[in-house]
Amino acid sequence: MAIELQRRGEKMMESSICSSELSPEEERLLIRDIVIAAESQCKEGDTFYLITQRWWQHWLDYVNQDMTTTTNDGTSHGSENYELAGSSALKRPSGIDNSDLIYDTKSEDSNIGMELHDTLVEGRDYILLPQEVWKQLFMWYGGGPILARKVISSGLSQTELSVEVYLLRLQLLMMPKGERATIRISKKETIRELHRRACEVFDLNMEQISIWDYYGHRKHDLMNNMDTTLDDANIQMDQDILVEVLGNGNDTAFGGCLSSVQENGSVEKESTSVLVEPSKSSLSIAGGLSASKGVSRSCSSELSQSQYVASPVGEVDNSYGISGVVTRGASGGLTGLLNLGNTCFMNSAIQCLVHTPEFARYFREDYHPDINWQNPLGMVGELALAFGELLRKLWAPGRTPIAPRPFKSKLARFAPQFSGYNQHDSQELLAFLLDGLHEDLNRVKHRPYIKSRDADGRPDEEVADEYWANHIARNDSIIVDVCQGQYKSTLVCPVCGKISVTFDPFMYLSLPLQSTNTRTMTVMVFASDGSALPAPCTVTVPKQGRCRDLIQAVSSACSLKIGEKLLLAEIRGHRIHRFLEDPLVLLSTIKDDDNLAAYKTPKFVKNTIFLQLIQRREEQESSSANSAMIWKPYGIPLVSPISRDDTITRGDVQEIVHTMLSPMQRVETLTPSDLPNRRVSEEASHPSRDVSSSGACANSAASDSTDEDQGDSKIAATSKLPLQLVDENNECIDLSTGEKKVINLSSSSTSIVVFIDWSDKLLEKYETHYLENLPEVFKYVPATKKARTEPLSLYTCLEAFLREEPLVPEDMWYCPQCKERRQASKKLDLWRLPEVLVIHLKRFSYSRSMKHKLETFVNFPIHDFDLTNYVAHKNSSRRQLYELYALSNHYGGMGSGHYTAHIKTQLLDENRWYNFDDSHISPINEEDVKSAAAYVLFYRRVKSEDVSVSNGAQSCAGQNNISSQK
Repeated sequence: MAIELQRRGEKMMESSICSSELSPEEERLLIRDIVIAAESQCKEGDTFYLITQRWWQHWLDYVNQDMTTTTNDGTSHGSENYELAGSSALKRPSGIDNSDLIYDTKSEDSNIGMELHDTLVEGRDYILLPQEVWKQLFMWYGGGPILARKVISSGLSQTELSVEVYLLRLQLLMMPKGERATIRISKKETIRELHRRACEVFDLNMEQISIWDYYGHRKHDLMNNMDTTLDDANIQMDQDILVEVLGNGNDTAFGGCLSSVQENGSVEKESTSVLVEPSKSSLSIAGGLSASKGVSRSCSSELSQSQYVASPVGEVDNSYGISGVVTRGASGGLTGLLNLGNTCFMNSAIQCLVHTPEFARYFREDYHPDINWQNPLGMVGELALAFGELLRKLWAPGRTPIAPRPFKSKLARFAPQFSGYNQHDSQELLAFLLDGLHEDLNRVKHRPYIKSRDADGRPDEEVADEYWANHIARNDSIIVDVCQGQYKSTLVCPVCGKISVTFDPFMYLSLPLQSTNTRTMTVMVFASDGSALPAPCTVTVPKQGRCRDLIQAVSSACSLKIGEKLLLAEIRGHRIHRFLEDPLVLLSTIKDDDNLAAYKTPKFVKNTIFLQLIQRREEQESSSANSAMIWKPYGIPLVSPISRDDTITRGDVQEIVHTMLSPMQRVETLTPSDLPNRRVSEEASHPSRDVSSSGACANSAASDSTDEDQGDSKIAATSKLPLQLVDENNECIDLSTGEKKVINLSSSSTSIVVFIDWSDKLLEKYETHYLENLPEVFKYVPATKKARTEPLSLYTCLEAFLREEPLVPEDMWYCPQCKERRQASKKLDLWRLPEVLVIHLKRFSYSRSMKHKLETFVNFPIHDFDLTNYVAHKNSSRRQLYELYALSNHYGGMGSGHYTAHIKTQLLDENRWYNFDDSHISPINEEDVKSAAAYVLFYRRVKSEDVSVSNGAQSCAGQNNISSQK
């Protein structure tokens, strides 16, 4: 059928050199046939063309002006529907003019070319046409400019087809020159292509540069996996990319010029909006714009037969591209929000707030008397006015989807972090909105200064009421009335036992998703006596454990011998950053992307000093072909203890290094002289000192051998290793000569640093790949469908949030009794619950080089969420029951994702759940509300009769419910 239609179309195209020879009806039929043929062959890589909605609508009117259409139900729509200019015939359109889709002038950056307006919406501003349709229209009418876009795969399974309307716009920063350039590139292009484009822009060679993910002006990841796509690398719209020209021998090229760059930044990075939820149609729009069902992106036959070439004028303008519930003419509250370009996060958050009954009632009445125009912490009332106006529009009957541009403008003005068209976090926006609306609507015009008193043994009820009264005296708004609660915070000093109790307000609860109290950690284990090859060891330890727990677990896992102990070290920049010798160091100070090494060493008694062996290889000093070769550190350092009481010669160091490397020596190169006996060493107790820069010992010292060195050698000259020792004066000593010379050990030094220079010839003798890469403490792997995590109860998350835990070092507490800052333990209890309880599920995790999302399915109750057992204040006779009425969902991962909202509305005396997906609204069943995408939950207190909460009732209402949820 498709082939037949295609041939028919080709035949008509051959017989129609220009459109002037065809009637409007013939044009319509020809385009219809081309569409039917094209839709059956839609695939990844196909080209679609943008055409302005204004011109397209003119053409639709022209070809349909003399047509009587028949709908599916048999009703006729006469030509009166197309009576646009009285009884006169509509004129044939002039040439295609897409100028309203692009900026007036060409971008000053020649690397970009024509730029689309940032806020274009499909169906309102433009239509996407298959290539064959565009070619035919262009042949007939001409015009332009030509705006071609490719079909790409998207979604969780990468099987959904999307037209990538907005290519990634990346800001390239070349250092050290500081030059900048902007490029457009598809998210499906590889990092190799990004390297090529950067070289083209800055006139460089591929070998000259390193490229970094430079989000927030901090180095995150070195982009050196050339076959990875930019989508998989989590590269976002308008992101900064660092193009680093290779430098002059430092670990980081041009390190001096980039001194302000923080390589271990933890700036929260948001994701670009891409529809990943199963779509109603087979083709969507990539780049964060609204994905509506319609001709411009669907390859279904209904497009070509109805909306595509025979849509009534009155319908196209208002409801084009809206599927599911058409919001035009619907009841108040079922109004969608247009996506302005990656604003699905904002739309999701707004829909949850405007469907909070208390807020809907408040902002639809006269709230202006509450506006605090003089509050220095507020937004001069402008945020409250913008939100109130938007809420009224959304609740007004008979509304089409609304473009929240005025609100977004106010938001960007007072919160620049939400400006532009990158996607952001809906929870962060909610937090800002709740706080900003509170300040704008704070009824307290002049805040009194109130000093909080210590509890001093007073009853909790008295202290809590005092704290709350002090809070209300300074903060009184609709936000406080509805959303704020109070929890009890108990701090205990680990030294003097001082107990401090405070009662603090909260706006929402951020609950952790970890289902256990343990974490897995991977450590690379080395044998300093050369008895085994290096091997990674993964163990399970308490989350709030200490280094002694990790050492004990690794010791058991690697079968540590009697007389041995483990020396734990953190490795950074191919050197030992610190020895973790204090057994009480908290494991929480070790991040998932840190690198740890454990060295098996003998249990000595005293006077131990560590020999640190740092690997080096030869590299060019700069990108110039004539630049010198220098030795630069790489790989993993090795450690061996030696006794300060012993006399250590250069030959002894050669023996020690030979022993450490012996497991990696290739069998065919072994000789009897390669098997020396190790010198006995003694215990270590102090961390290493900082070693010299990468340029230390760059040039070997001159040979200083004497006649006494010509005697019997412990190690044959042919097997001597190219070792360079850095002495206490930071000078280099060549250890390949003067074997019997004694090495002077400083009494204050805790280690000696030795470099081994791996030449190509030496590398042939050893399997050094064991020393090249160190695993991260925890390597995050996204959850797959086959490896889903076990469901997690919301009650379990709440218990984890309320559990007593030690504070991290950054949050040390000042003990008034000790008069010092202490790393105290902290315990939280719910005390006063709000009318609306907002719960944030902490799905996103950030570290220096890793950004990922937890896909854990949380089993949250929709009805009868019972918090009675979790409230420390037991004087109330009412059960604390809540019911879910809204939630913000996040689909997809960090690199590409999409926000929607599930809302339970009370329209027409009907309680029903709806899915709010930007401008698209559709009813859903209650059982479909729960998913692993749930991100922010909105619960409303159940208004019920007072119920006795005796011990038995509490057990029935709370504990049984908890066990059933687990």
